[in-house]
Amino acid sequence: MAMKEKLSKNQQRVLALLQELHKSLSAQDIYAELRDRRQSIGLATVYRALDAMKIQGRIKALTLPSGETVYGLTHSDRHHLNCVNCGASVPIDDCPVHELEHQLDSDYDFKVYYHTLEFFGLCHNCQQEQTD
Repeated sequence: MAMKEKLSKNQQRVLALLQELHKSLSAQDIYAELRDRRQSIGLATVYRALDAMKIQGRIKALTLPSGETVYGLTHSDRHHLNCVNCGASVPIDDCPVHELEHQLDSDYDFKVYYHTLEFFGLCHNCQQEQTD
């Protein structure tokens, strides 16, 4: 992480939740989870905390095929095959983009915090349904 800015109390709450749950969440889900844990925070404050941490490179935002944005930690890039019919999302384990990321950093002096790689199509089950 390039920037070492101090986190606000609200940013710390949001980051701690993402670290604890080990999954990406929407701003609304983060708000609801913190509210359920009796941590007083407004939805607008959650969005502000997420925006600030995204700019700092501490978290990443991913827009799902549904249009919803989810936020997660930047320490690991996750890539997926997304079915446009049933919505299934299958993680891809190997990343062919890491070498390109390093090359872009070197060639353009551009600090890459994270990247995403998404493929869209039909999963095996949906393909089978089309042929039946």
